[in-house]
Amino acid sequence: QVSLVESGGGLVQAGGSLRLSCAASGRTFSSYAMGWFRQTPGNERELVAGISRNGISTYYGDSVKGRFTVSRDNAKNMVYLQMTSLKPEDTAVYLCAARAGGDFVTTAARYAYWGQGTQVTVSA
Repeated sequence: QVSLVESGGGLVQAGGSLRLSCAASGRTFSSYAMGWFRQTPGNERELVAGISRNGISTYYGDSVKGRFTVSRDNAKNMVYLQMTSLKPEDTAVYLCAARAGGDFVTTAARYAYWGQGTQVTVSA
């Protein structure tokens, strides 16, 4: 089992940058594939970035490719999302999620563990 806590959200102007962090508890963090999702009111959670257990493989949604970078530090039980060139449409609650027993997938329902989320607001 793993507990996740996100931080780093906030208000930023369009074109700006933010770095989100997700701190994980537990001794087996390296056994979890990790995903960063975002959600806006009335919409389903959307996978914006995923990273494999060893950090070698990554995935990015089309809307964030070239702007967002996901990374992890298994020694520190941390996963990060560096967001650059932010746009107003990036405004959402960002959540990190952990999936055991396999690699990252795009379906939110296949992640067993979730953080509480951090709000990112991008002003025009």
